[in-house]
Amino acid sequence: MKQLVLATGNAGKLKELQALLAGLPYAIVTQKSLGVTDADETGLSFVENAILKARHAARATGLPALADDSGLCVDILGGAPGIYSARYSGEGATDARNNDRLLEVLRPLRGGAPVTARFVCVLALVRHADDPLPLLCQAEWDGEILEAARGDQGFGYDPLFWLPDQGMSSAELPRERKNAISHRGQALQQLKARISAFL
Repeated sequence: MKQLVLATGNAGKLKELQALLAGLPYAIVTQKSLGVTDADETGLSFVENAILKARHAARATGLPALADDSGLCVDILGGAPGIYSARYSGEGATDARNNDRLLEVLRPLRGGAPVTARFVCVLALVRHADDPLPLLCQAEWDGEILEAARGDQGFGYDPLFWLPDQGMSSAELPRERKNAISHRGQALQQLKARISAFL
């Protein structure tokens, strides 16, 4: 069975990706289990960073690598925190601190209308470190930003991400439902449909 490296050190993403990739004919290994450190995310877009991370893991392991770059884009903030979502509150950022920072930044900007936002996920799969044509899958998940956290499932900004069509936050969704409709779930469905012909 072919091995496929997951190029992420984010525990929440790993859990979701491993669940979503179950059933594929590949042995999924994490870069951490192979002693690979996180790549420097020096790109200016989700696409660039996903490719950087996938190439980094493939170069270190000699194996095909799959990377995810994702984040939250808030319209009223011009798309911020965007690619800086994981480190929005600065050095040593945590999910709780990032959420607090977002609420603080939005507080003076709220005018009664919903604060619209979207989660974005870009998956990049490379067959080898110098693959000239990575497989890219991209999806968005629209919602609104709450004024206070709700729910204790998920990770990152999930407790602040309100889904009007579901009547709950992303952190209140059952895991199976979230995996079916989220930005990452949608991107993984695209990947599953294309991965066998690619690898």
